[in-house]
Amino acid sequence: MASKTSLEQSQDQLLKNLRASIAEAEEMLKEASEVGGDKASELRDRAVSALNKATGSFKDVQERAVEQGKQAAQITDEYVHDNPWRTVGFAALAGVLLGVIIGRK
Repeated sequence: MASKTSLEQSQDQLLKNLRASIAEAEEMLKEASEVGGDKASELRDRAVSALNKATGSFKDVQERAVEQGKQAAQITDEYVHDNPWRTVGFAALAGVLLGVIIGRK
């Protein structure tokens, strides 16, 4: 079984953090609706803080994904420039195979 990439691990961790933050915020908002005054205000502030934390985690993962995408594009670009005919051959083969598959249906 293949190990997960760092991006997949980051996504999994992000989802766990996001679910936990949302559950925490929901619980605080529920408590805030049951109590009044300063306690309700404090709970609402904590809920907003939890959601902001989750949003920050999401932005971090998004930035890492964009950076990894840029690196992959750069590596691909270098490969294509270093091996233009091999790349053209591979693209032609992929096109023929796709044509055969589509033509059979």
